Amino acid sequence: MTDIVVSGQNPAVHSPAPATSGRRAPGGRRAARPGLLLAIVLVGQFMAVLDASVVNVAAPSIHAGLHASGAGLQLVIAGYTIAYAVLLVTGARLGDLLGHRGMFLAGLTVFTLASLGCGLAPSTGALVALRFVQGVGAATMIPQVLSLIQRTFTGASRVRAMSAYSAVLAGGVVVGQIAGGVLISANLLGDTWRPVFLVNVPIGAVLLVAGALRLPAGRADVGRGLDLPGLLTLSPAVLALVVPLVLGQPEHWPAWGWASLAGSVVLFAGFALAERRLAARGGFPLVPGRILRLPGAALGIAGLFAVMTTFGGLFFGLALHLQGGLGDSPLHAGLVFAPSAAAFAVVSLNWQRLPARFRPGLAVWGFVVMMASLLALAALLRGGGSGGIALYLVLGVLGAAMALAFSPLMTSVLMLVPVPDAADATGVIVTVNQLGLVIGVATFGTLYLNLAGALPARLTVAAANSFRLGSAHAVAVTCLVLAGAAAVGAILAQLRMLAVRAGR
Repeated sequence: MTDIVVSGQNPAVHSPAPATSGRRAPGGRRAARPGLLLAIVLVGQFMAVLDASVVNVAAPSIHAGLHASGAGLQLVIAGYTIAYAVLLVTGARLGDLLGHRGMFLAGLTVFTLASLGCGLAPSTGALVALRFVQGVGAATMIPQVLSLIQRTFTGASRVRAMSAYSAVLAGGVVVGQIAGGVLISANLLGDTWRPVFLVNVPIGAVLLVAGALRLPAGRADVGRGLDLPGLLTLSPAVLALVVPLVLGQPEHWPAWGWASLAGSVVLFAGFALAERRLAARGGFPLVPGRILRLPGAALGIAGLFAVMTTFGGLFFGLALHLQGGLGDSPLHAGLVFAPSAAAFAVVSLNWQRLPARFRPGLAVWGFVVMMASLLALAALLRGGGSGGIALYLVLGVLGAAMALAFSPLMTSVLMLVPVPDAADATGVIVTVNQLGLVIGVATFGTLYLNLAGALPARLTVAAANSFRLGSAHAVAVTCLVLAGAAAVGAILAQLRMLAVRAGR
């Protein structure tokens, strides 16, 4: 009954698979208890999400250690994100075709070996190549997480599992900032940046053994095809969108970037046309239209995009302000985000304890509190001060608000999706979340960078003070614009709630 209350779904649409506890997987292997399965896949999810942000903190050390150029350093950071975003939907469909357990373990293997290679990389070129391989591994592994959750948990236990997933998804980004600062400050074995990658190796090895022994095998629907027309249009469309957004600002927005963005619009239109034709022929498109036609699904996905765009833009701009404008160390800058991460995790794991009558409006209130917190943050930082204890309090409230907007939306959208469509819905939602982070960093991060200007070459006291005030102004304006994005999210969440009530 809990999932019906939360999502507003028609129980006849949803045919959940039973939990795996107590059963034996094919081949005589004992299937994981639901709690153990959740732990295995969420640790894998956490590693992949953390690796997308931890390198931002390690960038100065990589620059010094490998004498990386600016473009090379940008590719070290962006290569992972580009491969990850482009291949997520493909990874989801392959899981549906070849089995979620096998694809999770294959992706984890590639990710772990690539992490080892990154930690031992002798040059910038090798590190860039291996970061792309890491992204391929993550894109293969991550879509299987939600599919396995969908097929393992039912009812209230699924709501709790989705909440834990939400906490890991956003919490990993923030913890990446903290973990990066801790590992670099520790300077283990005299290699400041290499442990950032090598720490994944023992964790990945343990997960591989546990997953091979305990994750359930099986295929969702062996009759599904790969949808080659969809893959051949969606992958280059995402690539054409993501590459200029990631590399445009450091390259001063060259003509090829604008041409690529325009090309992505054409490719996305071609993808939509190819999907419609395939569905009309009775095929299996990558993005089934019936998913987006579920009551409130499209508006819910748009709301998730709004959360992740705001999230990505804020934490990128604020991290730059803390280290560049205020001169904080990577460790201190990372620890500033700790209250936000803790609040996000606590709210994500406990929002479902609220009375059922309050749950439909939680996302709306989450966006409203996000907007108020961002306005408070702008007022707090605009004068160039550190914000003191108030900064930690505001970030804690902001983290809680983001969780209140994100977790109920994520859960309610996925609870609507029939199990046979779980892999496709997973690929779409995770891709939207990842694109939201990328676009948030690209747009709002570019806004901050353009307003703050370049750090002066000769950092005299006067120049440092001037840059600090310029950075403070930039981060305050960025927070004001982000508050507007949160207001848009509140409207989307309200419209979604009305659509669900109307059943359309």
